Amino acid sequence: MTEHYFEDQFVKLHYYKFGSGPRHMLCFHGFGMHGKQFKLLEASLGHQYTFWGFDLFFHKETRLKDQTLATVKKGVQKAELAAMILAFCKHEQISAFSVIGYSMGSHYATAVVEELPAMVREYIIAAPSSINPGMLTRFFGKNKAGNKILEKLMLSEKAMSRIINFFKWSRFIDATGRDILQKEVGTSELRFALYASFTYLRLLETNEDKLIRLLNLYKIKSIFIFGRYDKMYLPRIGKKFFSKFKPDEVIILDENHEMINLNFVNRLAQSLL
Repeated sequence: MTEHYFEDQFVKLHYYKFGSGPRHMLCFHGFGMHGKQFKLLEASLGHQYTFWGFDLFFHKETRLKDQTLATVKKGVQKAELAAMILAFCKHEQISAFSVIGYSMGSHYATAVVEELPAMVREYIIAAPSSINPGMLTRFFGKNKAGNKILEKLMLSEKAMSRIINFFKWSRFIDATGRDILQKEVGTSELRFALYASFTYLRLLETNEDKLIRLLNLYKIKSIFIFGRYDKMYLPRIGKKFFSKFKPDEVIILDENHEMINLNFVNRLAQSLL
């Protein structure tokens, strides 16, 4: 695995390259993770794919050129994200690719499919919050009052910790989700990243009709992966979406939300090899 940077006028993007296969897969990790999250795929699929694992905005080594609060509040348009991916692909001489996204990363992977469908061969999303983000994500991301509350919480570690515990008590999130979020509020920098990540998802909301039309039109192979015990994104969240669209495969693993493990890899490899 090697580490690299790609820069444009908008961002200094840090990413990892692993695997050596002729096909390319762009990897979009979950909240609080990093571009190495899908490294486990290399052992089984590295001969078939070259993987490009990005540190997403406000995570690890990736930095916006202007990371002020005012800029963050503007968010990123899908077209802007697509322009960055296009420039990255030109830089790495990639003409076609697959995408894989987990949880928060499923929003990024889906936006890429919506904007660049002719380049996408496979669409793989796990714990797919992009098809049903849930009340918490919508409240803090899209709701003006909710987003303002989250902005204020950035200033107080204790207040942020208390509200996360409240959401666990109210069953908006499970213990796994609470533990993930608690890890991300220890410093003002981490709380800013939490705020910014929720805020950026505001403009990456899935356009269901467009996505379905493009998946069918371009014959993009689609795989949706759920954890049977993932209380944040249970398999039933796909019921409405799957009533409109028949994916190539729906996989339900005996996992909770933290599902990117060897079981995940082995099952996905069966579908891709």
